[in-house]
Amino acid sequence: MISTLSASRRKATDASLDDGSRDDGSRGARSLPAGPLALVLGVALLVALTAAVAWGSTSIPPGEVWSVVGRRLAGEGPRPGTDDLIVWQLRVPRALLAALVGAGLGLVGTAVQALVRNPLADPYMLGICNGASLGAVAAIVLGLGAGGALGLGLSGAAFAGALATFALVWVIARRGGGFAPLRLVLAGVAIGQFLSGFTSYLVLQAGDEQQTRSVLFWLMGSLSGASWPLLAVPAVVVPAALLWLQARARGLNALLMGDETAAGLGVNVTRLRRELFAVTSVVTGVLVAVSGAIAFVGLMVPHACRLVVGGDHRRLLPLSALFGALLLVVVDIVCRTAMASQELPVGVVTSLIGAPALLYLLDRRLWSGS
Repeated sequence: MISTLSASRRKATDASLDDGSRDDGSRGARSLPAGPLALVLGVALLVALTAAVAWGSTSIPPGEVWSVVGRRLAGEGPRPGTDDLIVWQLRVPRALLAALVGAGLGLVGTAVQALVRNPLADPYMLGICNGASLGAVAAIVLGLGAGGALGLGLSGAAFAGALATFALVWVIARRGGGFAPLRLVLAGVAIGQFLSGFTSYLVLQAGDEQQTRSVLFWLMGSLSGASWPLLAVPAVVVPAALLWLQARARGLNALLMGDETAAGLGVNVTRLRRELFAVTSVVTGVLVAVSGAIAFVGLMVPHACRLVVGGDHRRLLPLSALFGALLLVVVDIVCRTAMASQELPVGVVTSLIGAPALLYLLDRRLWSGS
């Protein structure tokens, strides 16, 4: 009798694990079919990418956009005229970078919230963004970038700062053994605030007004430096992270049920958290290195997707990637076209959109009793 009850309880727990419906803030949400939603988001993303390439200071018909892209993909060389240059060399790399960064932030936000079991967590809570920002600001202000003493380049310096911060947070979080979420969060927040203060000091040491503007624009997020070479690393890292996280979706569901339950289901909790921290740190470092600090995407996207498909990470991860990509492509269109005289930093627009949207989502969740 006891063995029968234990087996029944284990089966019920496994069902809950596969359903992903535990303390992830998704209770009360109406779970919709993930397949049709993914198809809709994919089509919307394709439309948004087309609009991102077609719209700008010089408008180009969508048919011409796809004609240029088709010729280039077929291996043809550039044709005379400015449309080919604008489409292929300027706007296509930027649109693709926006999609990759948005997808990466959506993925990492989902993973970090499972890592620390906190729906208010985001990729920057662990301090990695602050480290990348410090590296980039040092490259600008102290001349450590291209042509400087180290020859790192802005992106290289930002990624080096992210890796150094990752190592520091890792050492502090691991002191005393274990890999507790609270210790990890506290270490990340403390180190992030310290690095943020040092970054502010470096900003004050900027030699001229143009240098200060460059630093501040980078700290608020920008995709203006997009190019084909810059796409190489995120084009590999983001899909690889999606595949890796998708393969561990069941383990992420288990983490939300508590460490004891997850361990009872055969999940090596300490190892999974260690791997999650490493992967999310590397992906965050890569994203910040190519786009600067972009707020709210990693926090808001998982919330919005959970309200629609529930908390099962098998559905949540790919939809978060698609929605994050769509959101940032649309935001970048707004940044480029909202003002005729200048371009808005991406982080400014995501904050203006994200803060009210997040308050709405939280208010809706409270009224639904979750």
